[in-house]
Amino acid sequence: MKKKHLIIALVLYLLSAVGSYSVMTYANPATTNQSTDEETTLDDDEETKLGSLLEIDSSAPKDQICPLNGAYYTLTEKDAWENRRPLFVMIENTPDARPQSGLSKADVVFELIAEGGVTRFGAMFYCAAQAQDVTIAPIRSARTYFVDYASGFYRPLYVHVGGANVPGPTNALGQISDYGWGLENDINQFSVGYPTFVRNYSRLGDKKLATEHTMESSSEKLWAVAEKRGWGNKAPEITNDKIVAGEKWTELYDGWMFEDEASDIGDVKTVSYDFWSGYSDYSVKWIYDSELDKFQRFHGEEELLDLNNDERVAATNVVVIKTTEKGPINEKKHMLYGTTGTGDALIFKHGDVIEANWSKKTRRSQLQFTDNRGEPVEMARGLTWISVIDISNKVEY
Repeated sequence: MKKKHLIIALVLYLLSAVGSYSVMTYANPATTNQSTDEETTLDDDEETKLGSLLEIDSSAPKDQICPLNGAYYTLTEKDAWENRRPLFVMIENTPDARPQSGLSKADVVFELIAEGGVTRFGAMFYCAAQAQDVTIAPIRSARTYFVDYASGFYRPLYVHVGGANVPGPTNALGQISDYGWGLENDINQFSVGYPTFVRNYSRLGDKKLATEHTMESSSEKLWAVAEKRGWGNKAPEITNDKIVAGEKWTELYDGWMFEDEASDIGDVKTVSYDFWSGYSDYSVKWIYDSELDKFQRFHGEEELLDLNNDERVAATNVVVIKTTEKGPINEKKHMLYGTTGTGDALIFKHGDVIEANWSKKTRRSQLQFTDNRGEPVEMARGLTWISVIDISNKVEY
């Protein structure tokens, strides 16, 4: 009988501990800015490289269009992505965290300042991440404007490690809660944890890393969480306080138009711009490669490579959006950007530039681009990289 009582007491203790951790995580938003869970550390010898997933016939036609960026893939890859929604992952861009893992397999990337002149990426993984399990790192915290841009893709799976939580307009965690994402598409490391997320202190070899530069996951681990939660291709909807399967996200998503034929090659060889003056670590340069018909990405003079495969990160469309920038607006140096409305944009593709306009009617509207006649701009097919800068910033090309 004593043994039985001991077992019951142990079970009650474990339930209490788990419950207390969950309550503290959500009741105290400050805890979402750091993690001290030693179990999330990756062993040095644990495999983190790309793993093959699909057997793709080399002779199979690539005639299936990616809904995010218009690139062509095989039917095998489409059959895989049809059961899922895109991942929208917050990825760090400080020099200490470079090179990042996974960016060469992103379909769309948004780039804005997180705080203090330091930029961050919101990388979308979908079509290019089906053939292999893509290691993604380092994953960081949410910001309100990334939440806004993610909203335009109709509830992608939003992946982050905590987030800005100061009460007010920059309260990304509060907004995620208010939007009901916790029941629909929010994958926060603090509610998921190990082994989906791990702290890999050796991701850059012998280079010593601070804890904030170490959080790692993979595309398949993240989609496994979504599958377990019932977050498949059909975006969930809440009806009478019950979660029901809605329509496929692609039926609700108003995507971009894409070219049927590539236009002539232009004479734009380089594109460069700063986010903040004096922050050269985050200066951007794109160099056009006419053989690849892509712009290769540089941090100033440093080439951007993917740690997973040592591949150069290159975009078929480089889009620079100009909008209002406010901040820092609080003690955490959080920023605000105008994500809705209209404004000027430059679209670089095929070594050429289009002076365009951007528009986004509401938070949940897709970002759209039109030319000076008001016609939708046809994007090139492939990785689209969108940098958002202040209206006063200059773009050299």
